[in-house]
Amino acid sequence: MLGIQKKNCKFENSFPIKYMVKKITEGVCISVEVFYRPDQSNPVNNSYVFMYKITIDNFTNTSIQLLRRSWYIIDTLVGLRTIDGEGVIGLLPILEPNESFQYSSATNIHAEIGKMYGTYFFKRLSDDSTFEVIIPEFSLITPFKGN
Repeated sequence: MLGIQKKNCKFENSFPIKYMVKKITEGVCISVEVFYRPDQSNPVNNSYVFMYKITIDNFTNTSIQLLRRSWYIIDTLVGLRTIDGEGVIGLLPILEPNESFQYSSATNIHAEIGKMYGTYFFKRLSDDSTFEVIIPEFSLITPFKGN
């Protein structure tokens, strides 16, 4: 699912939600739902795929635009990997006050356990000032490892 939406966004997925984390920075709430994808993983080859759904809620009183992101992916087998780039999934979304934006993405790690966290960089359209929003840390743990 992708796009700017009003509150109470729904997400349909056949895989159970592993858990959800949230963090509010500068009036912007980042929520993350994590799903392990056994259908895309290959444990024999140390390949574990996790999908995550991000919801960005603009609780400020001004329009904002997501410009960049920085991700830190920690794989217990291979260490730290960083990803920096413009926007998310090829978009530079603008969120009006009280709007939400959702997108889904995925990552592959080589161990049964890992974690991700990061930062989004936004611009306030009212005065072109920029600010950072924390993407809360979330775990990437296969269901069979978590038991």
